[in-house]
Amino acid sequence: MMKIFAAAASLLPLPGKWIGSIGLLGLVCIPLPVALAQSESRPESAAASAEQDVYRWPQFRGGDHAAKAATDSRLPVRWSETENVRWKLPTELRGWSSPAVWGNTAVLTEATEDGREMFALAVDLENGTVRWRKRLFTNDEVEESHSMNSYASPSPATDGRRAWVHFGSYGTACLDLQTGEVVWQRRDFPCSHYRGPGSSPLLDDQGRLFIHFDGFDLQYIVALSADSGETLWKRDRDIDYGTTNGDQMKAFSTPKLIDVDGQQQLISATSKATIAYRPETGEEIWRVRYTQFSATAQPLFDGQRVYISTGFGKSHLIAVDPRGTGDLTDTHLLWETTRGIGSKPTPLLHDGLIYNVHDAGVATCLDAASGETLWTQRLGGEFSASPLAGDGVVYWFDHDGVCYVTRQGRQFELIAENRLDDGCMASPVPLPDSLLIRTRSALYRIAAP
Repeated sequence: MMKIFAAAASLLPLPGKWIGSIGLLGLVCIPLPVALAQSESRPESAAASAEQDVYRWPQFRGGDHAAKAATDSRLPVRWSETENVRWKLPTELRGWSSPAVWGNTAVLTEATEDGREMFALAVDLENGTVRWRKRLFTNDEVEESHSMNSYASPSPATDGRRAWVHFGSYGTACLDLQTGEVVWQRRDFPCSHYRGPGSSPLLDDQGRLFIHFDGFDLQYIVALSADSGETLWKRDRDIDYGTTNGDQMKAFSTPKLIDVDGQQQLISATSKATIAYRPETGEEIWRVRYTQFSATAQPLFDGQRVYISTGFGKSHLIAVDPRGTGDLTDTHLLWETTRGIGSKPTPLLHDGLIYNVHDAGVATCLDAASGETLWTQRLGGEFSASPLAGDGVVYWFDHDGVCYVTRQGRQFELIAENRLDDGCMASPVPLPDSLLIRTRSALYRIAAP
């Protein structure tokens, strides 16, 4: 079902249980090597210029890449365990985080199945060997994680010098990308994730790290200095959840930075509402309310509209005009659709179309301007990974090891079905000539023939 709101007509001309105790609560921040952070300041402009040609996919869904491969990339459309595999690296432990890439280095996280040990590792993309692997956190007590989750689900971020890894309230760390040495770490953000952590940190170009802590007990967002780890601001959620059930207060979404008329907004989806904050201060700009909870998908933005998947309890996809202040629920919703919207995968926004997959395996393509459903197709399987745009195609990875490759466009066309030995919970990463695919048990580099 789709609703188009009256406000849209005037806006169309605009320019796009398990509760356990956590032994970590109350731990203090490890002393920060501030002098080191200051001495290793941001690269000089000449060095930064030399870095421009280095390939980068610096955080979840590629940051500004928005889950889209570069236009000059040459990606494979067919593969198997014995076809077009450049290398395969079995992973030792469990983790759903998507790799962050800078040059020939990929960073990812993993944890023991019981969550008592948590690791970061760097992989050489040329040959699939592990450059370094660091045990960062050990936990005497952990909460049980949902079977669909892991203790290493948040994806890392990197700027080419450092890597930032996050395990929810169990700990956040900044590492030297080349050596894996710890620059700083924090373990003093309390939050009962209840079903495991899921929100990835967002790194911006001003040296800030934005992190959601939307738990069963506490719900807030923080901005940290990426260099030192110090808290720049912290903002408690001010939301009427309409319940005392913390299961409907937790959430797993990753925030997104957008530019609206020359001003940045930090779009933060959570249970029952999405809030836009000023990234400099954490001051609220606007919000929209909904009845769904545990938002997981990252919001989307096309320059005119913010698109929000509202979470669990039958997810809706809503389009919001972000040019306003206060509660925009009744005034700035442009359209809303309830048919087949996924709760976990983040939709793909590309060339005016939204590619969405329901957790149960039904793919949908919508017109981004109107919300009209253009096609619907059952792919099969279950989905958590977010779809990826390649050269004229869309990649859809399921839990069973199948990737469906479809043609981009307003009509459905299946190009290929590719199968690996295990399924994907992590979202894929494009490289210039290959795909980096993390399954439950291995990391692959799949190359074009």
